[in-house]
Amino acid sequence: MRIAVEGCLTEGQGHGTLHAIYASIKKTCEINKWEGIDLLIIGGDFQAVRNSYDLNCMSVPQKFRAIGDFHEYYSGARVAPYLTLFVGGNHEASSHLQELYYGGWVAPSIYYLGAANVVRFGSLRIAGLSGIWKGYNYNKPHFERLPYSADEIKSLYHVREIDVRKLLLLRTQVDIGISHDWPRGVEWQGDWKALFRKKDLFEADARAGTLGSSAARYLMDRLRPPHWFSAHLHCKFAAVVDYGREEGGSEPAMNAGISDTKSTEEIEIDIENEDPPVEPSAPTKNTDEIDLDIESDDAEDTAQVLANPQAPPDSSITPSDLRSQLPASFARPKTPPPSQKAPAPPPPPAIKNLTTSFLALDKCLPNRKFLQLLSIDPFTPSNPPVPPTLTYDQEWLAILRVFGSQDPHLPSPRNLGEAVYTPLIAKEEEWVEERLVKQGKMTVPENFEITAPVYDGKAIGSVGREQPGEYTNPQTKAFCEMLGIPNHFDASEGEREEMRMKKGLQVQSENASGGSRGRGRGGGRGGHRERGGGGRGGGSGQGRGRGRGRGFR
Repeated sequence: MRIAVEGCLTEGQGHGTLHAIYASIKKTCEINKWEGIDLLIIGGDFQAVRNSYDLNCMSVPQKFRAIGDFHEYYSGARVAPYLTLFVGGNHEASSHLQELYYGGWVAPSIYYLGAANVVRFGSLRIAGLSGIWKGYNYNKPHFERLPYSADEIKSLYHVREIDVRKLLLLRTQVDIGISHDWPRGVEWQGDWKALFRKKDLFEADARAGTLGSSAARYLMDRLRPPHWFSAHLHCKFAAVVDYGREEGGSEPAMNAGISDTKSTEEIEIDIENEDPPVEPSAPTKNTDEIDLDIESDDAEDTAQVLANPQAPPDSSITPSDLRSQLPASFARPKTPPPSQKAPAPPPPPAIKNLTTSFLALDKCLPNRKFLQLLSIDPFTPSNPPVPPTLTYDQEWLAILRVFGSQDPHLPSPRNLGEAVYTPLIAKEEEWVEERLVKQGKMTVPENFEITAPVYDGKAIGSVGREQPGEYTNPQTKAFCEMLGIPNHFDASEGEREEMRMKKGLQVQSENASGGSRGRGRGGGRGGHRERGGGGRGGGSGQGRGRGRGRGFR
């Protein structure tokens, strides 16, 4: 199977790059005498913006927002030339993606994998996890509802335990894993010296064991796919995780770099002007580049699943005795108590792969390593070969049925453990076999429908800060009906209007008090999330740090 993998799609100056991605793939295929590709995988920050209202639900400073080019695919003016799969990142049109919690088409031939998902493309089995790691939100439900507050626009893309729990219950081999955030600690299993020369700010986090996602690492170690793709950190990086060596009794070489080996089936573009790594002196930065991945709501990720056991203590962390003397307003969000390093449980017997090739890619900008073409075979080939079509995964559908009655908006039930879940899943697999597999209903239907209005061409500021309405997506409705589970993402117009009024008052209250958890430099933050100076849009908050007030109307 010929696959293209791309890092972050749209970021700051990278807005409007979907056309460029498809054009780059076509050109590269022509150069290498490929007829084309079978599948494109995008590692997040896709920004499926349908109209100007969606922009107001995206975690991007207002002055950097742009409508991009996705709306042309959404409206039908253009059609993607290749089947495109993507996971969500931390700069997304969350109002759109929340309609498709279980996954679905955001446009013809462009499929969002949802909060978590497993699908099959031909014989390849692909697992995806959306979002980034924030330990203080990990055990919370998906409580966010439109209209979103400033905090919710950020918490929307934080990974949740209930979605990870479902993926951890898989008991058979996956071929490809996708996460926006890097699996935590994977940097030590590649050429970390070259990485830290290029991205010097990574080293402190890496040595403190806080670079990347604990959830993604837990999943990678449990599912052990031959390939794992990520984005988020805006650089190309390759690593090899050798589980065979770990099972043989020796620890992985956490501080031993490996060469970035290249298969003859891999094709790179936009690398000819890449400067060679040099020994660090004074760090340099492209002043024209917009870096939107600096989180303003960073909290101590004490709900860690994994950490680098050889990393020295992080001297930048404020000692607890000093922190206790600070005013209450300085306190970080509460997190679960820190846990000891807890490796993923051994994989089930059917998961036999022992080596995972990790690849992270950059964002789509000139002279950046944002695209890779690979030829990938399934770990267990099908005989006869399966046509290259997108289909549901039987085991995953069974897992969704086990959890189907649980509303993702409400607190998650206690984790009952594999001993309880495994027989329940086996029973539901029988249901899926009888009701769906034998009746030929496993192909993902091409049932995209427009829900929100299409972009009208007006200036993006013309809608002010108004957010879109909440829509019931027909795809989610049909999927839940197919599985025989409640659609927790449906509501009556009356319920939605009541929620909108309630949330509108909440957001207005935040503005009146100077913003949600305002931590702004200088004056307070009123209507906009902006830096420096006094409040805008009528606000007059008392923020410290990088304040986050947001207007609503």
